[in-house]
Order: sequence, then C-alpha cells, then structure tokens
Amino acid sequence: MGYEVISIKVDPVTKKEARRIADKIGLSLSAVLKGFLKQFIRTKTITFSVGEDEIPSERLIKAIKRAEKNLKEGKHSPIFRTGEEAVAWLEKQGL
Repeated sequence: MGYEVISIKVDPVTKKEARRIADKIGLSLSAVLKGFLKQFIRTKTITFSVGEDEIPSERLIKAIKRAEKNLKEGKHSPIFRTGEEAVAWLEKQGL
C-alpha cells in the first residue's frame, strides 16, 4: 500500500502542544491525524472535544462513586470473555 503526503499549515504552538499530548499517550502526531481522518471517513462527522479541561458534573461523579461501590460489593452484571459465554448466560436466565 502506498502513501500520500498531506501538508497542513498550523501555528508552531498548536503543533508543539499536539505533539506533546500525542507523545504523552504514546502516539505519533501522524498516527493521531490518520486516526482523525479514518474516523471522519467512517462517521462522516467532525467532533471536537476538550478532554483534559472537561469537569464531570456532580451527577456523573455520584454515578461513578455508586458504580464503584456496587462493583466492590459484587452488585454488577457478569463479565464475559466471549460471545458464547454471554449467550449461555442469557439462555440460563431464560432470555
């Protein structure tokens, strides 16, 4: 498979910060941009998110704490390693 080159102009601060974050999560900047392009093709949508600056709502924090408590107490759905395990469990439940 051959590759094509895409050149984009971006200010140096944006490039430096993008590279820093990509490095932080173990990806090259090229891999990040390829991922964005593939997602764009697949979904035909453009989504921007500011993950590091997002603050979870009080409701979300409570839900996470409740879920963690339930997990520790064993009050959770079963975990399946294969689809067959999931189907067998559903059949056992009569579903």
